Amino acid sequence: MSFQISTERSTSVKSDAEIAEVLAAPGFGTNFTDHMFAATWTPSEGWHDAQVSAYAPLTLDPATAVLHYAQEIFEGLKAYRHADGSVWTFRPDANAARMMRSSQRLALPELPVEDFVASVDALVQADQRWVPEPEGEKSLYLRPFMFASEAFLGVRPSNKVTYMVIASPVGAYFSGGIKPVHLGLSERYTRAGKGGMGAAKTGGNYASSLAAQQEAMKHGFDQVVFLDDIENKYVEELGGMNLWFVHDDGTLVTPELGTILEGVTRNSIISLAQRLGHKVEERRFSIDEWQTGVASGRITEVFACGTAAVVTPVGKLTWDSGEVDAAPNGPGEVTMKLRQGLVDIQYGRADDPLGWMHKIC
Repeated sequence: MSFQISTERSTSVKSDAEIAEVLAAPGFGTNFTDHMFAATWTPSEGWHDAQVSAYAPLTLDPATAVLHYAQEIFEGLKAYRHADGSVWTFRPDANAARMMRSSQRLALPELPVEDFVASVDALVQADQRWVPEPEGEKSLYLRPFMFASEAFLGVRPSNKVTYMVIASPVGAYFSGGIKPVHLGLSERYTRAGKGGMGAAKTGGNYASSLAAQQEAMKHGFDQVVFLDDIENKYVEELGGMNLWFVHDDGTLVTPELGTILEGVTRNSIISLAQRLGHKVEERRFSIDEWQTGVASGRITEVFACGTAAVVTPVGKLTWDSGEVDAAPNGPGEVTMKLRQGLVDIQYGRADDPLGWMHKIC
């Protein structure tokens, strides 16, 4: 049964002038729209009480299960305003499908794809004034999330689950222009292991990356690279982005799935690169191959990808005993062509041959 969504409009919405002030310099993840979406699941009723209502703090019992056992998942996607004023999301069905896979791993109830999309649409429709104009790669970031909301102490799946969507206007990830990031190799920490939660989009995976990220930033790095947990040899991903390696023959290589997150942007780049004539390989990729490939010129570009930054050029990789630089002269041609191709589709400036865009209003 699909959601029956009710809407209760906030009585204290921001004025047009207040919203305009926020949208002029939205930052990232610090301002939130007037409304939120919420629905509840129980074994007896399934999903119910789906509603758009005023954005407000949550009241949680101290025994709420998510606070103790971290049974939660989330997604991230954006709404884009096109030149004609219409508002669209990019591949929301792919985010919905990934949330279903994450639900299975975290023993949470599955939310049907159509209900996920409907919940996002309902919130964006209620808060469409908050979707920025497309200049400067501004957009409305959408955060669907699901958590164990039953109040109990005990290690078992929760018998009450809350699903919500909130929204935050965001500016361009690179406020000062796109420039290569400097990565540090984590030789102490790993992100996930075989049979673990690496492929699920759950907060614990991000929390486990923070100590390594903190350490990397102390050394002046922008982000940290994680290797596999068994051989400490194969490249996995960054704390929240997938990695790509462009070779001198035009081949693009990205680490295979299994213990890494199956990024929607990663999947989109596979299709886009193939349409541009590139051979794409998903396979194990060793840190030695990265180091020697850049040094020899076999690897001509490295980039990372994710919803927030879309595509990020990677420059230096530093480890305890050395360093290589894949972008001594700035972002590479293939990196920027793929980035521009994806952004142009998202903002309606290019054709959408694969039907990725979903119109909301």
